[in-house]
Amino acid sequence: MKKVFYDFISYISIDKCLSKNTVFAYKTDILKFISFAEKKQMDFKDFKHNDITDFLFEMKTRGLSPRSVRRIMESLKQFYKFLSSENFIENDPTMYLLSPKISENLPNIINLEEITLLLNSIDADDKVSVRNRAMLELLYATGLRVSELINLKFSNINLEDCFLRIIGKGVKERIIPFGNKAKYFVSIYLSMRKPIIKKEDYIFISRLGNKLSRIEFWRQLRNITRNIGIIKNVTPHTLRHSFASHLLFGGADIRFVQEMLGHASVATTQIYTHLDKAQIMQQYKKFHPRS
Repeated sequence: MKKVFYDFISYISIDKCLSKNTVFAYKTDILKFISFAEKKQMDFKDFKHNDITDFLFEMKTRGLSPRSVRRIMESLKQFYKFLSSENFIENDPTMYLLSPKISENLPNIINLEEITLLLNSIDADDKVSVRNRAMLELLYATGLRVSELINLKFSNINLEDCFLRIIGKGVKERIIPFGNKAKYFVSIYLSMRKPIIKKEDYIFISRLGNKLSRIEFWRQLRNITRNIGIIKNVTPHTLRHSFASHLLFGGADIRFVQEMLGHASVATTQIYTHLDKAQIMQQYKKFHPRS
């Protein structure tokens, strides 16, 4: 079973070119399934629909959220789809699985005033502060995922014409423009950082000259928001959500925003239109005398 598992991981890594984070999630989920199968002394070929649901029920009883259970279910479906394509099994026990219902939580965003307060609060008096300002300006200007931001290389950016060339999920390329504010602060940062050796160097680096980790960037952002008194839980993804919401609220075409975010389906982007409706209702209830 372990050999088939490693074949599957190679398949999604090399053949399907899934991101490292997605591969890690699949790997974690399938290892849970293998552990369950070993406990039951069953081979994956012998699993029926009821056995799969027993496994998912056990995951639920461990306290996993419906979203986590749904992700494990998707991992299993992909695993058994691979097994079927390689003729390891005749019948797919995951074929008729029903995904658990998940309440659609609106993404966390910060408003324009909070964005301005956040960005302007960073004193450009040292290299780390200049780097943080440049990263946050670029993050809000482009809606990048944090993994895309910290993995930016000089080959990805055209500073003169203000655009990024990003290879996102599914090895899909997208071109993302950014404005003069982001250009200005990125330019200042580049003038202060260590000399650029080659195009494949990472743009944003630590004090020691290494690629900045997402954890370190998250920690820096948390400290900045705490210092200026923003109570909301502001993460790098909050700026991505805010970027999309502010564009749509300002009248941008949803297809344009979808392309900028790198969403495979416009349905994923539509959650931000729901957010705008929620904001409208909130304002109505707050200010209308008959609300």
